[in-house]
Amino acid sequence: MTSVEIVRSPNADQVSIIAADLVADSVPSKLTAQDPTLWGPEAESEASIRLSWTTLHETSRALLPDLVALRADLHAEGVDRVVLAGMGGSSLAPEVITRTAGVPLVVLDTTDPAQVADALAGDLERTVIVVSSKSGGTVETDSHRRIFEKAFTDAGIDAASRIVVVTDPGSPLQKASEEAGYRKVFLADPNVGGRYSALTAFGLVPSYLAGADVEALLDDAAEVAKVVSQDSVENPAVVLAGVFGAAHAHGAEKIVFADTGSGIKGFGDWAEQLIAESTGKNGTGLLPVVVEGPGAEGFVNARSDATTVAIGPATGSANIAVEGPLGAQFLLWEYATALVGRVLGINPFDQPDVEAAKKASRALLDAPAVAATVPSFVDGPVEGHGTDWAPRKVHTVAEALAAIVEVAPDHGYISVQAYLDRIDDASFELLRAEIAKRTHLQTTFGWGPRFLHSTGQYHKGGHQNGVFIQITGESGDDLEVPGRPYTLAQLQLAQALGDGQVLAEHGRPVLRLHLEDRIAGLAQLVEAVQEDGS
Repeated sequence: MTSVEIVRSPNADQVSIIAADLVADSVPSKLTAQDPTLWGPEAESEASIRLSWTTLHETSRALLPDLVALRADLHAEGVDRVVLAGMGGSSLAPEVITRTAGVPLVVLDTTDPAQVADALAGDLERTVIVVSSKSGGTVETDSHRRIFEKAFTDAGIDAASRIVVVTDPGSPLQKASEEAGYRKVFLADPNVGGRYSALTAFGLVPSYLAGADVEALLDDAAEVAKVVSQDSVENPAVVLAGVFGAAHAHGAEKIVFADTGSGIKGFGDWAEQLIAESTGKNGTGLLPVVVEGPGAEGFVNARSDATTVAIGPATGSANIAVEGPLGAQFLLWEYATALVGRVLGINPFDQPDVEAAKKASRALLDAPAVAATVPSFVDGPVEGHGTDWAPRKVHTVAEALAAIVEVAPDHGYISVQAYLDRIDDASFELLRAEIAKRTHLQTTFGWGPRFLHSTGQYHKGGHQNGVFIQITGESGDDLEVPGRPYTLAQLQLAQALGDGQVLAEHGRPVLRLHLEDRIAGLAQLVEAVQEDGS
């Protein structure tokens, strides 16, 4: 059973008006019929090739026979360890699917050398890597493929037999993979954008190979499809669009997600990309804030700039609660996001500001000397960079944090971005709650470069009321990228600097804290946050 419960809404009358308008215009049924005119003439061209996700619960079943055969063949060869190389929509859905199912999947959506090295250190004799890229040219994913292909070959393993590819028809990756004789090439539906691709081959192939029941996922989506396609004010997607549209009109442009016992693992990280990248453009949009639980900072004490959402049973601090199995949640939130795009007057299927950071990163890789910036200050194991926005000279981490909070707009947000190893450096996530507690501002935490394929669009294209704290760190052993003139550490730093450069060009304050020692640096950061007391 899938349901949306409004626990409390200060804008109930406006929610009803928005819902009634969507129903009067038959928007849900027109969306199901893949009508590209729903978001206006400027969006029509893009929308016309981005709406096949509404029927994936039916069309993706054609993948199942090939998946069954491939997994059986791999297991017969003793290959049962699955590594996924993918970014954004190519990795977020498979991760939540497999975590929820309790099956192992090694997800590589990083350029941190240590995290990639850990994945390489697994049993290669039992490993297959799924290389997922819609465009076929994703730099992180291409790097992972090159590194693993060499590792397989060096270990005396036929690399081609251990590489499975998921890509769009006609992409450069399809052609190169077929020429290289890779084990299997799955072609995804090209009329689905990356963040709507949970139920395409991008979500299903790695999940099934890892052991998840993807047929049940499609069954759950099929059940909710009967509901979200209805022109009814009780349609849960219409309800969500009404709540978020009304909240946004009253200055609540943030959505705070907390899991309240849904049984779904990591759903907020998937929803974060869907909502932020779909709505964060033209100076407007909805910013997802994923917190640790219903008792977390930013949820229990959310202010008027945020709507709190429980994934699972309702809690006293939630404005709304959404319950249902994972496959149903995927389709429900996709519908709701597309509907709220109409309410906000934007195209929910493009990402006009994503490419700028990629271009800046590539330019820095071409001119690595540019990356050797002089720190603004040094405080123990931490170097501070880029404090020209500060209202006064800063000499310590605590002073720099206090300064960036001072320039943050009231009801703005703080974005903490860690270009580190999200497995071994997972403790850095505690900075989100600590900063939120001290500042009383909504605070997000993202692993770089993962978030660049997620909330990165909102940071540049959405409401310009964010301040940004980048955390970079020294790497131990670096990794060469075969056939490329850069290492993973160089790529990782270029991605941080490139994104920081674009944010600065948008007039946003960016503080980069570089850790000469990651463990000591974390302790220093926590101490500085507590000392700041803003």
